[in-house]
Amino acid sequence: MFVTPAFAEETPAEGQLHTETGVAQDAGHGGGVFPPFDFSTYPSQLLWLVITFGVFYRLMQKVIVPRVGGILENRHDRIAQDLDEAARLKSEADAAIETYERELTAAKAKAGQIASAARDASKAKADAERAAIEAELSAKIAAAESRIADIKARAFAEVDTIAIDTVGTIVEELIGAKSTAADIKAAVSGIAKQGA
Repeated sequence: MFVTPAFAEETPAEGQLHTETGVAQDAGHGGGVFPPFDFSTYPSQLLWLVITFGVFYRLMQKVIVPRVGGILENRHDRIAQDLDEAARLKSEADAAIETYERELTAAKAKAGQIASAARDASKAKADAERAAIEAELSAKIAAAESRIADIKARAFAEVDTIAIDTVGTIVEELIGAKSTAADIKAAVSGIAKQGA
């Protein structure tokens, strides 16, 4: 059997401190039902529940829900504006790219035209320079041929003189006598006519 110690059976007098808890002892303590479970307080508890629920409901309805709705609406509007701005910027970028490509195509075509014109101009200039050089060379060749013909004519003219001098020298060496220039000239002219 279990025996309770003597100090545990003692109940402190009203107003004295309980030795284990250090709290003053109340005479009415422990004598009733837990208040939320007391049937006699249900109507007042329900009344306060309805009042509290109503206050919280009105607070939610008038303050919190409009603020949250406003925040959501602002965010929705901001997102819509950002999407509109992005679409506008995309269309501007597409237009800029299209313009760039169009200008690039035009620049390439113009560069091709400029290159073709430069090539044609260079070819025309080269042809003109070649024609001028050919004309100059033709003139130089004609002048050279004229000089050669002149030199040749002088040489042929002097051939008779050289032939006459040479024949005179040879005849003098062979015969030992000097021939007249007229005789030598007549003999050389006769031989030249026979060879032709």
